[in-house]
Amino acid sequence: MPPASPADGRLRRQQLAAPRFTKAEHLVHWMGAVQAQDYAGALWAIGLRLRGGATEADIESTVAARKIVRTWPMRGTLHFVAAADVHWMLALLTPRVIARSAGRYRELELEDRDFGRSGDVLMRALEGGRALTRREAYATIERGGVSTAGQRGIHIVGHLAQKGLLCFGPRRGKQPTFVRLDEWVPAGKAMPRDHALAALAQRYVDSHGPVTVQDFAWWSGLLMKDAQAGMDAVRERRPAGAGARPGVAALLPTWDEYLVAYKDREAATSRLPAPRKASVFTPLVIVDGTVRGAWRRTLSAKSVRVHLDFWVTVTQAERRAVEREVERYGRFVRRTVEISRER
Repeated sequence: MPPASPADGRLRRQQLAAPRFTKAEHLVHWMGAVQAQDYAGALWAIGLRLRGGATEADIESTVAARKIVRTWPMRGTLHFVAAADVHWMLALLTPRVIARSAGRYRELELEDRDFGRSGDVLMRALEGGRALTRREAYATIERGGVSTAGQRGIHIVGHLAQKGLLCFGPRRGKQPTFVRLDEWVPAGKAMPRDHALAALAQRYVDSHGPVTVQDFAWWSGLLMKDAQAGMDAVRERRPAGAGARPGVAALLPTWDEYLVAYKDREAATSRLPAPRKASVFTPLVIVDGTVRGAWRRTLSAKSVRVHLDFWVTVTQAERRAVEREVERYGRFVRRTVEISRER
């Protein structure tokens, strides 16, 4: 039987109900890409989709082991992608992102020579497996004669990442670092464009469906004609199943794929009262695939206080399901949990 609703089907496809994977790299490969603007949130976005009690440290060790890579592959935003996918995804998706950034580059007075000079000095500084924090990378660029003032620095390193020169490496303490992509994850054989379009569309449909071509164009950042070409090549798969059993809850981080990956988010927000908006900037509580409220955390050395704010009435069974997810989050960050409720 097909899933009862788009939200119900997506719970299974996105591994929020009955998750299949125990390893972060397998989950990220399945998803195609996992939004990673917020680093801590992205770790949890992966962890909540794994079975077997993964922790934050487990996901970070996967990054350090070069099995998943954090970079700017699509829409000009940060994502985690599987190491095996990073080169062909950048080649397929970033030329359009770079072209659409031309106006912003002009505003920042960034020219090709600035990117070229920055790339030269950074590649030399990173050679031999060295890693630089953002501050160190900016200082290196400045020594090369290019200003990183204002937002110039982040646009320079983002552009170089989209060109396939660098990516994020492991954190140094709490600071992210940059590394050379060709040393961190050597490139394999190039993928023909039509094969890449088909591979990306298949991955998206399998992990995010049911979807439309408009959803795929939004998620990937592709032109509609390219998105349609990819979707036309998608092979039929067996249905995801009869849907998730009732009472599936999740604490979504900001920018979670469950909302941000779709142009039309009505399936997830249909239970909310008209004035209430579910924003991708807000950590959200979902039950049975629909948004029921928001959550936020307060971390201390040994504990995490999770504040729950339900926007609609929930049953006792639904509340217990949410609280079980709070306990799970506490295990993920390895802290004892305190729960406070605003409603």
